[in-house]
Amino acid sequence: MDLFAELKNLQILLIDDDEWIRDSLSVYFESEGCHLTALETAEEGMEAIKRQAYDILVTDYRLPGMDGLELLKHIRGTHPHIMTILITAYKSEDVVSKARELGIQDFIEKPFTTNTIEESLARLVKGRDQSPARGETT
Repeated sequence: MDLFAELKNLQILLIDDDEWIRDSLSVYFESEGCHLTALETAEEGMEAIKRQAYDILVTDYRLPGMDGLELLKHIRGTHPHIMTILITAYKSEDVVSKARELGIQDFIEKPFTTNTIEESLARLVKGRDQSPARGETT
């Protein structure tokens, strides 16, 4: 699978309060021809999701104000098919359990590399391709 060929057709929303992560991933994905919107807070993310549909949400767990799990609670009802990755430096059993209950599909532990995020996105895209189409039953 050519990951970036797949991602070029998808809208990705990144929410992380670390400016370096936002800026470097924005440049990296842009250089690969992919659509990545990078925002600082969950509240900004909620507003962006109201204005545009996103296929993938990559969010940090610890954010100023609302955390990444609270964000997912708010959007899951209106965007049930959004693929989700949680970035965290605080991967405890409690966080993993809550995240799984909310439908987080993958985790990235800080610090991470571009290879780490590529592998996570590849798992999501591959899983999506193997799932029944929306509305179909197995």
